[in-house]
Amino acid sequence: MSEARRTVSGMSELTTPTGREPALIAQPRDDGSAPRALVLGATGYLGGRLVPRLIAAGYRVRVLARDPQRAAAFPWGAEVEVVEGDATDASAVKEAVDDVDVVYYLIHSMGGGKDFESTDRRAAQTVADAAAAASVRRIVYLGGLHPDDTPLSAHLRSRVEVGDILLASGVPTVVLQAGVVIGSGSASFEMVRHLTDVLPYMPAPKWVRNRIQPIAVRDVLHYLLGAARVAPNVNRAVDIGGPDVLRYGQMMNGYALEAGLHQRPIASLPVLTPRLASHWVNLVTPIPKSIARPLVESLQNDCIVKDRAVDDLIPRPEAGLMPYRDAVRLALRRVNDDDIETSWLDAEVSGVPSDPLPSDPDWAGRLVYTDVRTMTTTANAKQLWSVIEGIGGENGWYSSPLLWAIRGWMDRLVGGVGLARGRRSRSVVTVGDALDFWRVEAIEPGHLLRLRAEMKVPGGAWLELRATPEGDGARFDQRALFFPTGLAGRLYWMAVLPFHGLIFSGMARRITAAAEHVQREEPEPRAEAGRIAPEVPEVETIGG
Repeated sequence: MSEARRTVSGMSELTTPTGREPALIAQPRDDGSAPRALVLGATGYLGGRLVPRLIAAGYRVRVLARDPQRAAAFPWGAEVEVVEGDATDASAVKEAVDDVDVVYYLIHSMGGGKDFESTDRRAAQTVADAAAAASVRRIVYLGGLHPDDTPLSAHLRSRVEVGDILLASGVPTVVLQAGVVIGSGSASFEMVRHLTDVLPYMPAPKWVRNRIQPIAVRDVLHYLLGAARVAPNVNRAVDIGGPDVLRYGQMMNGYALEAGLHQRPIASLPVLTPRLASHWVNLVTPIPKSIARPLVESLQNDCIVKDRAVDDLIPRPEAGLMPYRDAVRLALRRVNDDDIETSWLDAEVSGVPSDPLPSDPDWAGRLVYTDVRTMTTTANAKQLWSVIEGIGGENGWYSSPLLWAIRGWMDRLVGGVGLARGRRSRSVVTVGDALDFWRVEAIEPGHLLRLRAEMKVPGGAWLELRATPEGDGARFDQRALFFPTGLAGRLYWMAVLPFHGLIFSGMARRITAAAEHVQREEPEPRAEAGRIAPEVPEVETIGG
């Protein structure tokens, strides 16, 4: 990814929509000042893309985030105000909506446990009440496309209820109801991509024959930006969708054609319930069950745009709505170029440890298991860091691929994210990024990478990797920590202890060997004028 796309100044490189389109530019307040937008869900897939476009459109942007460090890690982090908290925290929401013109509500519980409906309801009511009290001029909510007069899944029903609460708030609200969103890094696109890539023949639930209306992520962003400018008396829900109405099976084979694959025979199996289908998706694709289930449930009925009332409120993009296969082609190019702006895999996963690693003095009186490895290398700290920063995903974990794969499959079988989740970028990490079944908790560029485990374990687990200059080379420090919960946590550590000697010792050796390989591959500095550069001996490339 080019540096221009990772800096605020690089927002001039934003893809369409940029926010600078005439129909999307912010309209100033009566006193001529720039309007302020509050984004709830700014660190999510759509929110992370919307924020820089709001800034480019001329809005002052504020975000509400549980983890300010995560928000600050985005390329736009220095350009926004951050209020710490979440949408169920009334005092934080009250602070966040102060002096705000438009609130973007881009949050919902994908798999937040059995009480997710009450959590969604409480969050929506908290925001609705605070927005009304602060005289916010507009709320924009992204809901789900759904049929009328048909029983809905719990997740889709909750999204409809959230929209109703916001519409009843007294603040003019636009509810944009979208179906399957197609773009690089979207969960819907990744589900289509991996199902089609992995399976030459596709036994599939009967919903593969249902009609749906996918929409390109850039068109969703266009409507989100445009919704801030609709007439002040508009308070309604509208459907949004792309120009193509397809069956889900046609979507998979449309992807196959764009990816250069043969079209897949598809068999509709009525025995695959949403629960079983979500397990199937969890095993075959990187999508964990907590996210797969609401996606699968949203496909149980035909979900197509009922009318084009949105066209009366928001003009279409100048180039028109993007066809499905064009959206797939663009998403594939972004994946191949390692240029994915935001991704579903960086979304928070329910039911996993979220507390940060306690500082060392806080360990007093607590049981903690550690595995510490230290090695020195002739590579310098910069070369060592380049290996550390690229760990996970396609690059792997530098030790016993079979044992790591087994651990990943064990996690998938119990509904975890597993190793298949991968990473958004092959070369760069920031706080909050997902690396397989780890989450980046802290990073000191060039020195420290701290990962928090999101695998299903009876306790909290962390992995720290450090690069420190030492003489002409560097020292590599690797520390694994596990805080067990109850007897199950203690038994778990004892059970995996024999494997740690193989995994962690091999990992330290191979990371330092990889750094030395980087050292040998780097070109020698050019010789000064009048001097002869030293001869470089041939070296054997380190394999695997």
